[in-house]
Amino acid sequence: MGVWLDGVEGARLEVSDWGSGEPVVFIQTALTADELLPVAREPVLAHGFRKILYHRRGYAGSSPADGPGSIVREAIDAAALLAAMAIERAHVVGVSYSAAIALQLAADVPQAVHTLTVAEPPPVHISRGPEFRASNEQLVRTRREQGVDAALEEFLTLLVGPGWREVVDADLPGAVAQIERDAATFFDTDLPALLDWRFGPDQARQIRCPVLYLGGSDSGAWFAEVRELVLRWLPHAENVVIDGAGHSLEITHPSEVADALATFLRRHPM
Repeated sequence: MGVWLDGVEGARLEVSDWGSGEPVVFIQTALTADELLPVAREPVLAHGFRKILYHRRGYAGSSPADGPGSIVREAIDAAALLAAMAIERAHVVGVSYSAAIALQLAADVPQAVHTLTVAEPPPVHISRGPEFRASNEQLVRTRREQGVDAALEEFLTLLVGPGWREVVDADLPGAVAQIERDAATFFDTDLPALLDWRFGPDQARQIRCPVLYLGGSDSGAWFAEVRELVLRWLPHAENVVIDGAGHSLEITHPSEVADALATFLRRHPM
């Protein structure tokens, strides 16, 4: 069901809201608007949970992104969305880029986050962060010099392979058209926001709710170090590794991700 909400820090956000029970808010990651939909639709989450997925500014039917991106502003949007929906506390889920937003939300508005689940936040703050930053800065240069289409082709060919359109649409039918339509938001808003994101132990100390960290066994060295860093920041966090999964674990292994999430949420009811 699509729901329009006005007054979310000057934006209108498109929301899907179904089921009944404890609210679980899935924060949209970057580039792919419905990447978390396969997890939210898994049968293990069908009963006892109200699922809320929303499209961030600049994606799908939400308002355009205006001005420079900011992880802090994204967290403000998430908090304002909860307030607009009269949800005082929620289970919050973020993956990759949106894991950064979820961490920021839990640190800045801890009273709104009952539990926090993050899957492989971006490797901005690890010792090999400069490598990650350099690769993203190259994408920003390609976008500036050759345009959005060239930057998108470069990024997804590197991430998925030359046949990325067939792979993406097989996993999420219709996603390629959405990605191509919204790619400017990713390059012009999300990537600069990520490169400017500042988060560390001081912010992490504000997060006192139960935390679940999800990762893939095959996600590579960057995300192995991210796991170590987040678990050092949040020593009370539970750690689940999905065997055989890479960084796109929410797409390739939705049932395993949903099982881990449901087990965690039921262990920490409201």
